Amino acid sequence: MTIGTILRRVGVRAIHLQSVSLGCIALCIGLWMRAKTVDQEERGNAERRALFVGLWPPTFWLISESVRREESR
Repeated sequence: MTIGTILRRVGVRAIHLQSVSLGCIALCIGLWMRAKTVDQEERGNAERRALFVGLWPPTFWLISESVRREESR
């Protein structure tokens, strides 16, 4: 049983995960812009936080493709 099968049975659709993926991109941009407003001591940590969130969108998008395959079955 794949993650796509499990999520589909729970009721998650591919569009839900794609929306989360796009939301993560917006969150990453927001965190990055905020990182530019903090003082130099905290800037590195704030930038790392933005980069960490920036790694999420491809993961959610690929999981949505797995769910989409389950939807088409």
